[in-house]
Amino acid sequence: MDLHDYKDVAENYDRYLEVMYSEFDAHEGFQEFYLQLAKKYGEGGVVDIACGTGAVLLYLAERGIDIDGTDLSEEMCKVAASKAEKMNLNLNIYPADMTKFNSGRKYSLAVIARSGFMHLPTSQLQKEALLNIREQLLPDGILTFNTFDPWPAVQTGQMNTTPEDYTFRLEYVNNNGNKEKIYNAISYNPFTQHMHGNWKFVEYDEAGNVIGERVRPLLMRETYRSEIFLLAELCGYEVFDIYRGYLGDKEDLSDPMSAAKYRSNLIWILKKK
Repeated sequence: MDLHDYKDVAENYDRYLEVMYSEFDAHEGFQEFYLQLAKKYGEGGVVDIACGTGAVLLYLAERGIDIDGTDLSEEMCKVAASKAEKMNLNLNIYPADMTKFNSGRKYSLAVIARSGFMHLPTSQLQKEALLNIREQLLPDGILTFNTFDPWPAVQTGQMNTTPEDYTFRLEYVNNNGNKEKIYNAISYNPFTQHMHGNWKFVEYDEAGNVIGERVRPLLMRETYRSEIFLLAELCGYEVFDIYRGYLGDKEDLSDPMSAAKYRSNLIWILKKK
């Protein structure tokens, strides 16, 4: 199991993300970004893959976009479905692996928001996902997902840590109404390109006593842009656009030093050939 598969993580996900992104948000503007994409490319329907608790799914549905949602985590889907019900939104939200999902319909736009694609731990699974998503797209359909430019200085530091070398990440109030501190420990393996480690959740009562501790694993793969170009070609896509973050800055595909200059959150726009 991975971090997001756990019930306690899914139920608290929105709570701790709000604190995590209160000072620095690498995903600033992501909901509006996907809304504009949906208006441009989503006339034939949109699927939110790795929808999580519904940050994109519900935002778009509320604004009239025809959209379905799917996630590998059944617990995340349950949270998203509960939120949709409270908002009086009748949506198709179901647990499924992005390498295999099939809702029985085709879409003109597939969205893998934030870092969902990075949770595919091997290039083979990335290939399987891209091929399967292509099958769910209408002719000339669009797929968007994000990656981060791997950064050697950060990788070097993570290569010297273990999954038990915890650092404090944040403090928030969990769904039990208790203060909870999150610590994480991330290591990097340059051979597998894996970021792997653990998140530790420590829960406190009103007196400040520790009343619970949970450790949840995390595994993500860092993917270089050259790999994405090759995967896109191999799986029947054209790289149509790349954005540096969600605020509209486009990447210069002709600049080989762009990765070093910007250390970007890359938003890939792929078109089905």
